Amino acid sequence: MFKALASAVLVASLMAQSAFAADCSRSYTVQDGDICDGISAAQNVSTYQLAVVNNGVIDNSCSNLSSNTTICLGWTGEDCSTTYTVEEDDTCEGIQTAYGVNSTILYLNNPQINEECDNIYIGEVRVWFIFSSV
Repeated sequence: MFKALASAVLVASLMAQSAFAADCSRSYTVQDGDICDGISAAQNVSTYQLAVVNNGVIDNSCSNLSSNTTICLGWTGEDCSTTYTVEEDDTCEGIQTAYGVNSTILYLNNPQINEECDNIYIGEVRVWFIFSSV
């Protein structure tokens, strides 16, 4: 019974790794002290994208990062090309004006932003531009 269970766990683990490798365009190995916003900024991936592609691996508050865990940064064909890190006094309208991004693209690429755009925060990495393959 134990051998059968151990074999099933090993097969499931290998299947998950191969699925991860097939769909993930790039990955990152978590280091001691990493936080999601820091990984996002350093690796040019939006905080939202990081959460979506690691659903079930990283919790909603990003409090369960473990050193030496490999996480996905983007899916093949849907990896963001350019990101922006929110700074003090930023507004969606101000960023749209400064970078020539219209509201349609802003909200399509950042569905977590509410209509009032009052839920962005300093240090959060957002996708302001269209997704493209990496």
